[in-house]
Amino acid sequence: MAASVSRRVQKRRESLRAQGLRPVQIWLPDTRSSGFAEECARQAKLTAEMDAADGDLNAFLDEALADLGETAQEPHA
Repeated sequence: MAASVSRRVQKRRESLRAQGLRPVQIWLPDTRSSGFAEECARQAKLTAEMDAADGDLNAFLDEALADLGETAQEPHA
């Protein structure tokens, strides 16, 4: 059975390569590791504090949101 699974995987990879794709390995944080939730909370708190300290940020975000609203209302050509 392992040989047939290996062969199917090989065929699938060959098909994807024929479509011009290539495999990429991506390493991500392990969400199950101890301390992950605490690190997320620490970074979220730090981000919130930085946002609160930046007086120009809300004005910038409001302008960006207004631009999105205008773009959404423009007719598509």
